[in-house]
Amino acid sequence: MDQSVNILPVENELPSLYADRLGIFYSTQVTLEHKKKSGQFFTPPKLAAFIASHCTSTKTSVKILDPGCGVGILTCSLVEALIKNNPHLTYIELVAYETDPALIVFARASLTYLQNWVRQWNIRIDFLIHENDFILSNSGTLENQNKTIEFCDVVISNPPYFKLQKSDGRARGTNSIVHGQPNMYSLFLFVAANLLEHDGELLFITPRSFTSGYYFRQFRQKFFSLVELITIHVFNSRINAFKRDGVLQETVIVVAKKKRANDTPRSMTISFSEGIHDLERRRCEKFKIEELLDIHSPQKILHLPTSDYDSIVMRVFSLWKGNLNEYNIQISTGPVVAFRAKKFIYHQPTPGIALTPLFWLHNISKMKIDWPRNKTGKGEFIQICEQSLPLLIPNKNYIFLRRFSSKDDYSRLIATPYFSETVDADLLGVENHLNYIYRPNGHLTRNELLGLSALFNSVLFDTYFRTFNGNVNVSSTELREMPLPPLETIQQIGDAIILQNEFTQPIVDEVVSQFFELEKKLSVAYE
Repeated sequence: MDQSVNILPVENELPSLYADRLGIFYSTQVTLEHKKKSGQFFTPPKLAAFIASHCTSTKTSVKILDPGCGVGILTCSLVEALIKNNPHLTYIELVAYETDPALIVFARASLTYLQNWVRQWNIRIDFLIHENDFILSNSGTLENQNKTIEFCDVVISNPPYFKLQKSDGRARGTNSIVHGQPNMYSLFLFVAANLLEHDGELLFITPRSFTSGYYFRQFRQKFFSLVELITIHVFNSRINAFKRDGVLQETVIVVAKKKRANDTPRSMTISFSEGIHDLERRRCEKFKIEELLDIHSPQKILHLPTSDYDSIVMRVFSLWKGNLNEYNIQISTGPVVAFRAKKFIYHQPTPGIALTPLFWLHNISKMKIDWPRNKTGKGEFIQICEQSLPLLIPNKNYIFLRRFSSKDDYSRLIATPYFSETVDADLLGVENHLNYIYRPNGHLTRNELLGLSALFNSVLFDTYFRTFNGNVNVSSTELREMPLPPLETIQQIGDAIILQNEFTQPIVDEVVSQFFELEKKLSVAYE
């Protein structure tokens, strides 16, 4: 007999707490590596109850879908919330999916207890656990929306988080939203949204990386056409939500409803807390959906402001109509991929070999280039020869911008001006972890170079960037679309920086703040 049958519920125990005890026991039987590979991180009961509390169904009969049920903590919490908030409820049909054979016996135990527990309210539950993959089982419905699909009223999920190869059958089955290497959780969101009844409710806890980024663009285009966002809860702490599993991830709770044809967009609520411990003290703010999501933009980036300052910054940016392309400025990614160009990279000048500087991410800090640094393993010269010429760029004025930041960096945007006279060379090497900004047919002037660099390094721009970027990547696609003030203003900011003759962060923020009267706007907001 399986060991799990000996873990019995205690008298009057909530089903969600019983399921959690089963989950804790299961976790002691498997390795952390197994959990990571399967994306198995169980939802803490307090967090599960909070997610479930967003369900507003008042139907007498409710069909629930849990596409990755684990031990059933979320489903049990949802039923507990429905009993508390819906006095008309008499019947629940529950459909769950779980692929781990070792977990299914635990899920069956918790759902059987739930089934018996609800009888005291004269409510009947029928449940079915599909022992197969949710995506593979349902991806065929994406191209065949007809009456044979069994739609549900509520879908609740803490989906697995891991990347798939594009050749994976689950990625191929959802190719209408897949670009590059998709993350499993986005497939769960999309397929689940397709299986909702009109006005059906979607309750998910996921990483927030879907809100921006080129690789999620097709997903956002499809997903936002299917659902209306009702609430998104943002956790400011990256570890608090799944602390006991040691998961370091920027997570959000997504609450949405399936759209009807010609639905008029309503307002959307953003709430936020540090973690689980302060959910009762969370702050909430309502926004018009168009303030957070430009549905007509090809990128459909979703902004998630979590403070008064964030909201002020977004209003400042909403007034700007310029961007890099508008000002004949381009952004590209450094063409030198180190492991592929290894034979061309040198640590120091070598007699008889034509070399030129190679700039890496570690050479770039805010408003400053530190080259050469002689960092171990990072050769800072690249050979000039016929084979390496396609990897080199002309020596002219650039802004170098880090493509990646550490999760613990104070700033996501780290940029520095590069002046062509910095080195005596005709060509330069730029490593692949850097972006470089330039004017294709001409030169960035000194004040443009300093003005743009100051803006990118400012708290103003970093704040705006963080409202939509939930990872450490700095995408050139997003920077191309980022609103910019008039070019004349950028030049004036550059002139002000030149007059200061100092490029420190406090000076940059002081100049930028004065230009856009941020202190005045902030003081008005707090009055």
